[in-house]
Amino acid sequence: MKKNLLMWDETLFRDPEVFEIDYVPEQFNHRDAQIRELAFQVRPGLRGVRPQNTICRGLPGTGKTTSVKKVFAEIEETTKKLVPVYINCQIDNTKFAIFSQIYRRVTGHLPPASGTSFKQVFDAIARTLLREEQVLLVALDDANYLLYENEINRVLYPLLRSHEAYPGVRIGVIAIVSDMSVSLQSEVDARVASVFRPTEIYFPPYSEEEIHGILEERVLQGLYPNVLRPEILDLVVEQTMKNGDLRVGIDLLKRATLNAEKEARRCVEREDVCKAYEVSRYLHLAYSIRALRDDEREVLAGIAEMSARDDREMSAGDVYRFVKDQVGVGYTKYYEMIRKFDAMRLLNLHYRQGRGRTRLISLRYDPKRVLEHLRQ
Repeated sequence: MKKNLLMWDETLFRDPEVFEIDYVPEQFNHRDAQIRELAFQVRPGLRGVRPQNTICRGLPGTGKTTSVKKVFAEIEETTKKLVPVYINCQIDNTKFAIFSQIYRRVTGHLPPASGTSFKQVFDAIARTLLREEQVLLVALDDANYLLYENEINRVLYPLLRSHEAYPGVRIGVIAIVSDMSVSLQSEVDARVASVFRPTEIYFPPYSEEEIHGILEERVLQGLYPNVLRPEILDLVVEQTMKNGDLRVGIDLLKRATLNAEKEARRCVEREDVCKAYEVSRYLHLAYSIRALRDDEREVLAGIAEMSARDDREMSAGDVYRFVKDQVGVGYTKYYEMIRKFDAMRLLNLHYRQGRGRTRLISLRYDPKRVLEHLRQ
């Protein structure tokens, strides 16, 4: 019996990096058509011409970010004349924050922390691009977050119309959108739309067979032989399909293997997967909460507390009265937050007909889980 137990200094992981969410695999299957189309859109930048603007659209966990990062890695290996900049809009979701990241990529350092205007930052970016005869390609990942924050036009306008203020500057934009209810082309204002005119590349959900193949590849790369039996992989695939998000499956593999290690087992058992799924299934919730501002977190906490007391649909007015004294937020700002939470799939916002239209709110997640993640 003892020989089947893991020693304290042993591990089941051959390469734990393979199970990180931001890992970019060398072998990236099932997105060849999308990568070819994306490469075609950015190819003019290699010739010193502005790349074609593009929207990569699809549900979370469908390979959009990885595809863009694969193309960016190839660009960086090939040329210095096309400068790719990746921005995570869940983290950097204001105009100044985004252009500070662009400034850092172009100049090699961040702008001064204080006393620097946006115009000074953009002037420095433009001057560097002109001096080095470089073309800029900016990927705005989760660009729908800029829409929730009313920043999308403030970001796209200077990027897309930069050539008017700085003749010779060439900038292309890739917008990655995971909210299928958002049509970015119709949401931007007319002055942006007239120069944006993007090509849309659709990333469909992975099939069960594709998810099985991708996760099997991760297991072969990241775990030692015989750690995960075929029937346990089938269970992981089954749980992943329930969520429709490949990232859940990757996280599930990691957590289940850690559970097995904790119990000093040499292989992952069904109970390890079931236990891990209770955490991995809330991956979207964890990522979404991480992107919220402090006042938004407080309002969401108020909604969760109210929902925990009364497990029914709540009227938006009742919720506002419950949270306004705690947070000190006005109704207009509060309703903007509610719409944002709805767009982020944290809650459902809909209407009930009666004497007028009553807005109803219901959390998509267990309120106790929401509060738990907010405290982390």
